[in-house]
Amino acid sequence: MQQELTKQAIALLKNLIETQSFSSEEEGTAVLIENWFKRYNIPFQRENNNIWAFNKNFDASKPSILLNSHHDTVKPNGNYTRNPFEAKVEEGKLFGLGSNDAGGCLISLIATFTYFYERTDLAYNLIITATAEEESSGPLGLKSILSHFTNVEFAIVGEPTLMQLAIAEKGLLVLDVSVNGTASHAAHPNNDNSIYNALPVIQWFQNYQFKKESETLGKVKMTVTQLAAGNQHNVVPSHCNLVVDIRVNDCYTNQEVLEEVSKAMPENTTVKPRSLRLGSSSIPKDHPVVLSGMAMGRTTYGSPTLSDQSVLSCPSLKLGPGDSTRSHSADEFIYVNEIEEGVALYIQILEGIL
Repeated sequence: MQQELTKQAIALLKNLIETQSFSSEEEGTAVLIENWFKRYNIPFQRENNNIWAFNKNFDASKPSILLNSHHDTVKPNGNYTRNPFEAKVEEGKLFGLGSNDAGGCLISLIATFTYFYERTDLAYNLIITATAEEESSGPLGLKSILSHFTNVEFAIVGEPTLMQLAIAEKGLLVLDVSVNGTASHAAHPNNDNSIYNALPVIQWFQNYQFKKESETLGKVKMTVTQLAAGNQHNVVPSHCNLVVDIRVNDCYTNQEVLEEVSKAMPENTTVKPRSLRLGSSSIPKDHPVVLSGMAMGRTTYGSPTLSDQSVLSCPSLKLGPGDSTRSHSADEFIYVNEIEEGVALYIQILEGIL
């Protein structure tokens, strides 16, 4: 059964690759996922482009495990040499947009859920969610359907980790920082140039170190990624605007980081967060699912990249076939044997606790 499910899951992935599914445009891939559940006689629900299902013998008195991955993709970058919507296998590599991030993880989790669907002896319920708008952190993704699920003890989020155990993930805080000054003609003296005023602010973001360092995620990392000021050569601008990307470890909440940054800013500077909801996430190293994975020879690490873990309040583990370094790259691919190994390991790890 496992081999047949894996074979059919790879066929599903090829269809997903060949169906455009940019964030908020996942209607076509949602239908393909619906067809999988119909084929295996699994009742499912759909809200917008999110699809979910419960195991056949769902028991509300038992805790649940949420299995989640996404079926939206980024847009292909300009360096592609292949058709991003052509699913083609060459030398063991399945090429195509979304193959690695996160199609291989999604179809492996769907196959795993289907493998356990009819079981009557499970200690946990299983919930599978194939969700939208992950790449854009949109409002109609996983977060929009979480109210349908209760008593979720932990989640496995399918993202490419080479099937190693990402037991923590950094959160994301994006700040819009405006440094003020006095507008004037460039020919006249001005000791309140907003661009010059911004230099020590930029330097502060470059050099400041938050005191708390995470065992798994390391330090909070702040990076100034955008700067905008002025609109003509002979006018000193009244504002210099910065965008700061902050990757937050599990020692801080996004609110705590925001407060620490705001206190350090000079009076002529305002700080506004775009969102506080994309927090860091983690699962204890001695959690049963982590111990089960380690018993399979898997290693643990902290992930610097963001996923749907950021909207979950329960403990969560990021785990899946494929390699994160291939995500969003030109000529994206996943090895077919990574998918085969992924399904097998998902099943083995879950067997260890179910």
